[in-house]
Amino acid sequence: MIRKLLTTASILAAMAAVPAAAADVSACLITKTDTNPFFVKMREGAQAKAKELGIELNAYAGKVDGDNDTQVAAIETCIANGAKGILLTASDTSSIVPSVQKARDAGLLVIALDTPLNPIDAADMTFATDNFLAGELIGQWAKGALGDKAADAKIAMLDLDVSQPTVGVLRDQGFLKGFGIDLGDPNKWGDETDPRVVGHDVTQGNEEGGRKAMENLLAKDPSINVVYTINEPAAAGAYEALKSIGREGDALIVSVDGGCPGVANVEAGVIGATSQQYPLLMASKGIEAIAAWAKDGTKPQATDGKSFFDTGVALVTDKPVDGVKSISVADGKKLCWG
Repeated sequence: MIRKLLTTASILAAMAAVPAAAADVSACLITKTDTNPFFVKMREGAQAKAKELGIELNAYAGKVDGDNDTQVAAIETCIANGAKGILLTASDTSSIVPSVQKARDAGLLVIALDTPLNPIDAADMTFATDNFLAGELIGQWAKGALGDKAADAKIAMLDLDVSQPTVGVLRDQGFLKGFGIDLGDPNKWGDETDPRVVGHDVTQGNEEGGRKAMENLLAKDPSINVVYTINEPAAAGAYEALKSIGREGDALIVSVDGGCPGVANVEAGVIGATSQQYPLLMASKGIEAIAAWAKDGTKPQATDGKSFFDTGVALVTDKPVDGVKSISVADGKKLCWG
């Protein structure tokens, strides 16, 4: 599989690209919630691009992460209102599929943002980070940072939730592969047999969940010295749990997101490295795709060698290791969100 790491300059250039304006076109953005900074930035990106192109944008969100019913209702509204396309971050990647198919049958272009549907081709296209690669980068970095000590690591896996497959599974399995751990079924987590993996717990992607999950795994093995986290809020919670027992200085935490608070935590030493993704770019490119679809029926194409449109990922750290491409915290700050 071909995997492309974008440079800071190329990401900024992609964000600046503007196609011809679209007239009398409406689009919908449906996110998991409207409070998570990732989705806030996604909404900002969609709104800015829609304004540039003269597209009317209507934004909807679930009440909480996992609220499929509200997302289904939003799709119904978008169909009834004559939208030309929908940008969707699905809370339930399988249950939403019949509603997505209904929208496509009605002539709407449906693009999944960040979170692939199950199956991925249930949407017309997916604009996302290569989440497996994002996990693989932090796994490779953690292994390189530990050196010979990686052979005896004690690893805590702080995942999103029990739903599988998800973005969380891709990141989890990518991390394990990057660290050099044999995978079982790559479409789910928790079936690996490597004794270095202490266990998995779920965080719901927030700080309190990260703290509780870390406490649970420390109770299982207090010698944990590597912590994979689904995102940076969970990483912050894990750090607080470690700090409460005086172990914040001897456990390596890695994460995925690249939000401004997370990049600041890399700079502060709370997180060793994080894989940065680009929600604003996902949303702006998605709006461009809907404009093109409305104009002449053109559909977006996947990145070469992949089943989705890759919006890029970059490892952010000020402690680079040999053989793992990364950008500095200073560069990460230029591209962060939230």
